[in-house]
Amino acid sequence: MNTRTEQVLAQLAAAPMLTDGGLETDLVFNHAVDLPNFASFDLLSTDWGREKLKTYYRSYLELARTHGCGFVLETPTWRASRDWGEKMGYDVQALAAVNADAVAMMQALREEFADVAPVLVSGNIGPRGDGYVVADKMSAEQARDYHAEQIDALAAAGADMVSVLTLNYLEEGLGIAMAARERGIPVVVSFTVETDGRLPSGESLGDAIAEVDAQTDGYPAYYMINCAHPSHFHDMLAAAEGDWTARIRGLRGNASRCSHEELDAAEVLDDGDPQAFGREYRELHAVLPNLRVLGGCCGTDLRHVTEIAAACL
Repeated sequence: MNTRTEQVLAQLAAAPMLTDGGLETDLVFNHAVDLPNFASFDLLSTDWGREKLKTYYRSYLELARTHGCGFVLETPTWRASRDWGEKMGYDVQALAAVNADAVAMMQALREEFADVAPVLVSGNIGPRGDGYVVADKMSAEQARDYHAEQIDALAAAGADMVSVLTLNYLEEGLGIAMAARERGIPVVVSFTVETDGRLPSGESLGDAIAEVDAQTDGYPAYYMINCAHPSHFHDMLAAAEGDWTARIRGLRGNASRCSHEELDAAEVLDDGDPQAFGREYRELHAVLPNLRVLGGCCGTDLRHVTEIAAACL
């Protein structure tokens, strides 16, 4: 563990922290924003898009201010890697610039909300492929090399850490942890799970966390679960053996109880029950002793994170 990672963990220990909800689903379904390829980073290219993003993040920072807690500001760069960038007409240089621009926007928002503390700027990374479907699996070394470009750009721009969300198989998470370790930047690794609590690849969450830790000497600052409803993994965590659950410090659940397959086929947003969602987060504290970072994923918006804050802070 390096000094920067120790600093991140010290800030998490000082106070619970909120983060945002499902940026892309909120923009698409609640605000009628067109996001080709679910790529919110493209909004940085226009004044209108930049204001949309700032308004979105400010609402969550106001919530953190109300509760007197910290906040993790995730850049809108989940799709800002080479393969997805090419689909959007961005070359390598343009992608590096947009990742840097996203970090700069988050840093400016941190200054604007200087009374909210601590605020961590996290460079957000997504999977190379589909977040729900395991296809064209990479080796850990291939994943390291692929994601290194984006990690380089985010680190050079001054992100406090990088967070990779919605991973569905082990090797991609391991490769990203390896790349972050080589660059000395703290990394958060977040896997998604199916309704049975296992990764879409069939691996158990505990095995995936244990293997990444074993291969990197425990380099990730912490792990998260995202893009799954709390009911999909509560029982699995409650029955877990060993101390690997202590490595999970963050949670960004889906609003819907639907499976990934059902969500892919859905034509309307299932935003669930925000109040029940908050209560389910509170119940997870009993099985996740180090849970500190609380936010949402697909289908969630400010209402859901407000209920999480009311139930858990």
